[in-house]
Amino acid sequence: MTEGTKSAGLANAESRSAADQNITTACAIVGGGPAGMMLGLMLARAGVDVTVIEKHGDFLRDFRGDTIHPSTLQVMHELGLADELLKLPHTEARSLHAEIGGKDITIADFSWLPTKNRFIAFMPQWDFLDFLAREAKRYPNFRLLMRREVTDLIIENGNVAGIRATSPDGALTIRSSLVVGADGRNSIARTLAGLEIESFGIPSEVLWMKFSHLATDPPYTMGHAGPRQGFVMIDRGAYWQCGYIVRRGTYADIKAGGIEAFRAMVAAVSPLPEDRVQELASFDDVHLLSIRIDRLKQWWRPGLLCIGDAAHAMSPIGGVGVNLAIQDAVAAANIVAGPLKDGRLSDRHLAAVEKRRTFPTKATQKIQLMMRSEKRKREADAATRSGPPGFIKGIARWPILAHLSGRLIGLGFRPEHVRLKAQR
Repeated sequence: MTEGTKSAGLANAESRSAADQNITTACAIVGGGPAGMMLGLMLARAGVDVTVIEKHGDFLRDFRGDTIHPSTLQVMHELGLADELLKLPHTEARSLHAEIGGKDITIADFSWLPTKNRFIAFMPQWDFLDFLAREAKRYPNFRLLMRREVTDLIIENGNVAGIRATSPDGALTIRSSLVVGADGRNSIARTLAGLEIESFGIPSEVLWMKFSHLATDPPYTMGHAGPRQGFVMIDRGAYWQCGYIVRRGTYADIKAGGIEAFRAMVAAVSPLPEDRVQELASFDDVHLLSIRIDRLKQWWRPGLLCIGDAAHAMSPIGGVGVNLAIQDAVAAANIVAGPLKDGRLSDRHLAAVEKRRTFPTKATQKIQLMMRSEKRKREADAATRSGPPGFIKGIARWPILAHLSGRLIGLGFRPEHVRLKAQR
C-alpha cells in the first residue's frame, strides 16, 4: 500500500472521529491543499488552535501540482522535516531542459541556489499532504475535518466570525477569530466573502495524460519538445506525466476528430517513441485543465483572508502555483500566529499578509503574461511560428541565463522563511 492510499484511510478515520458539530477555534482554514495544510501545521506548531476543513474524504487527486520546489524544500528544512519528507518516494530534477533543433538545452539550472536542496522534487501531492497532516496531528491544538463542505460564512457586525458546513453527521458550525480561504481557484470562501477578482485572459488549456516510463527513455525533465513547443513532460518515476497545450475551446473539436487523430497530434510534439501514444486508449485517459491567471483586488475582509490559488491563480506550467501558495502560507503564519494566539488579530495583520505577498504574485504573473504575449506574437508570424520562445533562444545563446531562470523557478521572488518558534 502506498503512502497516498494510506492517506485515504487516515482521512476517513479522522472524519469519523470528529463528532463535534459546534466548534470554537482560533483559526478555521477552508481547504486541505498545500497552502491550507502548511498554514495549519505552522500555526499548530506555534501553539495556535487551528481547524482545517476539507470537503473531500481523502487527498487522492490526479494531475495536481506535484512539484516541490527548492523554496518549499527549504521551508521543510527550516521546520526540521525535509529529511523525513524526502524518504517518501520521489524523483528529483536538478535542471530543466528543452529541445531546440534536436539539441537538448538546459533552460533552468538549480545548482547555484542558496538552499540545502538544489532540485525540484516530484512527489504525488497526496503523499505530501498526508505527510503534512501526520506532522500537524502531533499537536493537540490541530484538528483536521474531512468530508466537511463549507456552505456559508458567519457574519457578525460586518466581520467574518466563522463558517457553517455540512458533514456526514449533519450541520457543522465553526466559530473562529480568523477564517482562511485556501480552497483553490474555485474558492467557495472567496465567493461567500464577496471578494472581487481581477482576471487576465489566457486562451489556453492543458490536456494531461500519462505514458509508461521505460528504462531506455532519456532523462527528460519538464522539457518542451517538438516544433510547436507545446508539450510538457514530468518524470514521475513509474510513468511520464505529459501535458499538451491547446487553444482554449478547441478540445471539443479535438475529441470530434477521434482518438487516432489526437494520438498523431501528440506524437508530432512528443520526444517519446511514436508507438507510446498507443497507450491512450480513449479520451477517458485525457484530463482537461484550463489555464487561468487572476488575482483578488483585495485578499481579505475583516475576519477572513485568502491565500494560494484562492487569492491568485497561476498558469500550471513550471509548477509555480503550488509553491507560491506555500510561500503565502509561510508568510501568513509568520504574521498572524502571534496575534491569533494573543487574541489581538486585527485588519492590519491581514493587510500585512497581502502587502507581503503582492509583489511576488504580481511579478510571477507578469512573467507568465509576457510569455503568453510573446507566444501569441509568434503564432501570428508565420516566420517564427515553428520556432522556440524568445526566452529559450536567449538561454541557448547565453547559458549563464539558465542559472537566473533556475533561481526564478526554484525560489521565485522574495522567498519566505520560517520565523516562528515551535511551542514546547
